[in-house]
Amino acid sequence: MTIISFASGSARLLCLYAAASGCLAGTAWAEMSPWVDNEGGRMRLIALPPERDGTVHGGLQIEPKAGWITYWREPGNSGIPPQITVAPGSGITLTEVRYPVPKHINDGKVDDIAYDAPVILPLTFQAADQAAEIKATAFIGICKDLCVPFQAAFSLPLSSAKQSRPEEEALLKTAEASLPEAASADFKVVSHRLSPDMKELWLDIALPGGGDTAPAVIVTGPSGYVFTKQLMSKRDGKTFSTSVAIGKLPKNYSISGKRWSALVIDGDRAMETPLAFE
Repeated sequence: MTIISFASGSARLLCLYAAASGCLAGTAWAEMSPWVDNEGGRMRLIALPPERDGTVHGGLQIEPKAGWITYWREPGNSGIPPQITVAPGSGITLTEVRYPVPKHINDGKVDDIAYDAPVILPLTFQAADQAAEIKATAFIGICKDLCVPFQAAFSLPLSSAKQSRPEEEALLKTAEASLPEAASADFKVVSHRLSPDMKELWLDIALPGGGDTAPAVIVTGPSGYVFTKQLMSKRDGKTFSTSVAIGKLPKNYSISGKRWSALVIDGDRAMETPLAFE
């Protein structure tokens, strides 16, 4: 396979490459598809039988090989976010994709928000009464020194059987446990404010435990923009104040009425919360 490097603006190149090279698909059974392999790892689709209201809980399971990474929903300076597409007219709608806590990988060469270990992205589908299977395509970037596109097509029959699916249920339970928690009384952004020149975002954060180590803070702004560089920070036990550098924003961008997001990783706990701007 030809290996090509890519940056955040080269999604079109990757799509053309994937279209030219074709994609792998496997015949599905039960509620887990076969693995689809790539030079840098493998992935498969998982789904439970539909609930009475048509809700289908599932997941995209990605296993990078040792030394490889795959990306979060906002990948950082390189890479592309996962893209999951359901076939139109199939009676299936993808209503939500959720993302486990990623790592901020910054080694001087790359500055990425990614996963360097197996990960399952929890998915929620809505199935119409006549829907018989999930037909979906997943497209991700998977990288080591260079990156390769990884596209796979899945066809996963939906079962109406009510018996338990212990393996699938255990995998999806693990995926749920890896998600960042919601804001709570002891772990939240207490206040946030953007400087008038929109170059710095100041955050006051309540942390769940004491310590003297600054937590990782990942701020996502407009789609395609992620900010991680802390300019000034101070931790006093369970309170933390920091300013995050806001890089280039879209031309003529107005913050009024917008909602960003902050992911705070403090030790083995992580919290994600929206940031609303009046």
